[in-house]
Amino acid sequence: KGAVNTLFLALLFQLNPSFASAAATTCPPAPTTIMSDLPRWDLSSRFGFESPFDEKIDTLLETVKTDAKKFRDTYENKLEENLYKAIQEYEAICVQKATISSYLHLSYDTQLNDDKLKKRKGAISQTQSSIVGDYLEWFTLDLASVPTDTIADLKTKTPELVKYTAFIEEVQRSKPHDLSKEVERALTVRSPYTGTRPLVSFMDKELSMMKFDLKDGADKVNMQELLGKMGSSKDSGTRATCMKALNDGLGNSVSRVAALSLSAVAGSWLIENKERSYKGLRSRRNLDNNCPDEVVDSLLEAVRSDGVTYCKRYYAMKKIILKETQGLETFRWSDRNAPIDLPTKKEEGEEKKEEEDKISWPEAIKMVERGYRKFSPHMADLFMGMVNEKRIDVPAVDHKKGGAYCAGVVPGIGPFQLLNFDGTKNDVSTLAHESGHGCHDILAYKQGYLQYHPPLTLAETASIFGEMIVFRDLLELAKSPQERLTLLMSKIDDVINSVVRQCSFDRFEELAHTARDKGELSSEELDAFWAQAMVEYYGKAGNEGGDSPFDTFEDTAHLWSYVPHFHHVPFYVYSYAFADLVVGSLYNSFQKNPDGFEDRLIDLLGAGGTRDFATALAPFGLDPTSPSFWKEALEAHLGVLLQEAETIANSLGYSATK
Repeated sequence: KGAVNTLFLALLFQLNPSFASAAATTCPPAPTTIMSDLPRWDLSSRFGFESPFDEKIDTLLETVKTDAKKFRDTYENKLEENLYKAIQEYEAICVQKATISSYLHLSYDTQLNDDKLKKRKGAISQTQSSIVGDYLEWFTLDLASVPTDTIADLKTKTPELVKYTAFIEEVQRSKPHDLSKEVERALTVRSPYTGTRPLVSFMDKELSMMKFDLKDGADKVNMQELLGKMGSSKDSGTRATCMKALNDGLGNSVSRVAALSLSAVAGSWLIENKERSYKGLRSRRNLDNNCPDEVVDSLLEAVRSDGVTYCKRYYAMKKIILKETQGLETFRWSDRNAPIDLPTKKEEGEEKKEEEDKISWPEAIKMVERGYRKFSPHMADLFMGMVNEKRIDVPAVDHKKGGAYCAGVVPGIGPFQLLNFDGTKNDVSTLAHESGHGCHDILAYKQGYLQYHPPLTLAETASIFGEMIVFRDLLELAKSPQERLTLLMSKIDDVINSVVRQCSFDRFEELAHTARDKGELSSEELDAFWAQAMVEYYGKAGNEGGDSPFDTFEDTAHLWSYVPHFHHVPFYVYSYAFADLVVGSLYNSFQKNPDGFEDRLIDLLGAGGTRDFATALAPFGLDPTSPSFWKEALEAHLGVLLQEAETIANSLGYSATK
């Protein structure tokens, strides 16, 4: 189960939070010349398949079926006779199976318009589900039932078994929630045909085909282009037009489809929780993350109190700066991620640019490599290896999955990054982020397929740390207070999106899943839950007499309907907040005690999934199980960044008392 979850999450959801909402969109060709001839990944030389229709795939699939049947016949009800060999063979079968599915997923994500490929991928997925249900599902159930004393005796008799301790412990943690073999098999075999998967897939495709009319006389644009324009424009009117087009577009049939999908997902989650005896809404996800409910509750509580306070302080400052520099009259939700344009004395009187300058791909590589190399030459070399070995699919082109991810695939073949690079500063940050995932994967491959991927609470550590070191490098190079403030505010935008916004997403899920127990969810109900979560985390809008820095939340009612995590991985989103605050604390530890830090971090990353988060962070003097940890992490990370930004803003005359 852990192996399957690892592959699914690695393929779909290792996303920069800034782009999470665009995960299911397609992208337009980049119009600028520096965006032409961008590198594509080379899958064939790594996987050994010429195309998704290569007969070698069918041959390997038949081998998987044969090996899996032999595996069941050899070991079912006889695990204790040779558990070490059984796990080895199970891992080898999982690697073969993941090689096929990974190749098809990666291929399809750059060819979303290819219906033949989609059908091919679906057919093989159905076959693999049958193989798992018929020949493999029993294994984790039987392993979970082996008494711990027996496991200890087997480790004594076969010392090599110790290397699989983390995998065994992960499987055995699920024992109280496992169902009978017959039921588990039925659920697995039926999953490609029934349940939530068909609805979620249909919703994904609906989102990928959306087009939006900006009323500017130009052709309609797709979602990725719309979000890019809204995020890079320095004109509040353009941003507001984009937001209205997005919300209105989602408010048509798409939000009803999304409501049907989310209602099915929440219903499935609800009945699974009941049947499997999970204690709370998040307990199932927390168990996957090997994280106690109490730690997650403490994180959410800290963000909802201290994090919200920092959030309001920041947006109050940003509102003032946008009014001074862009003539903003009404601070809308569309202005939340607006780029800051602070003129220096040299630039005063010059005509302002409508959008930020593009950064070329070679420049982006240099920026990320420089930041990585200042911290860790080893990680910089790993990054350049991914670039030179054509492991990154770079351009934003038609019929390509939107957003970004890094797929670890399997040791010896992965990792691969999918980007939609269009030369923005956020795109450079995304490259640093996904390359962190790639470094993490490469360092952890020595743990083997079953154990290389860390729990979600640590999975974002390298990626967000990668962003942080590149940001700090750029901050050191800043030549003026204006440039420094611009960089700081861009980083704070990211942190608030990762921490406060993701926790508001979690609150929306909590409201939706709780209501699902009383019946099917409607799009109108979900609109109301979304509005409630926004008020709880950003305050009541100013035009309603509230304390929020935002004057209005107009054109936001349907935005819940394009966040893919709600459908694919319920209650995943708090992991972003967890990771961002942990990385902030790690970086603080690095600044205070840099000696030996690189070695300690690489050791943490190399452990993959063999350590829980508390054990992994102990060498850095961090204890996330402490009730005070999250409040202290918020202060050390978001609080420090905000204080520096406010100090510079005040010195430049951007003050509420001006």
